[in-house]
Amino acid sequence: MPEKEPRATEEERKNRVVHYPDIPLSEMAPGAMSHLIAGDQAVISILTMKANSYFPIHQHEAEQIMVVLDGYLDHIIDGKLYRVEKGDVVILPSNIPHGAYLRDVDCSVIDIFAPPRSDLAAKAKEAQNN
Repeated sequence: MPEKEPRATEEERKNRVVHYPDIPLSEMAPGAMSHLIAGDQAVISILTMKANSYFPIHQHEAEQIMVVLDGYLDHIIDGKLYRVEKGDVVILPSNIPHGAYLRDVDCSVIDIFAPPRSDLAAKAKEAQNN
């Protein structure tokens, strides 16, 4: 099908598209490194957690949706363990305590936070400016 729309300019592309591997990694917890990208209404974290590490229990106002891309983890949600693996999507409501045990393999996930967590938005802006 022929295109009707004009191609975006390089400047327009630069304002809309982020190549996440170019964004420096931010440490989220020992053994957990993330590429952070912030928009006006959400923050996304492309996160790899190392095998045999622990992501401490925490909570935040933002709702969090986690997509497991590779590996698995034992997610601690409100005091209970949930084994989540590649292909699973976890929905964490606002202010629910959660953390994770990483077992014998690395685990890669995408986390989406809405509204944006101000601490992560600040880290994202700092990383994007480096």
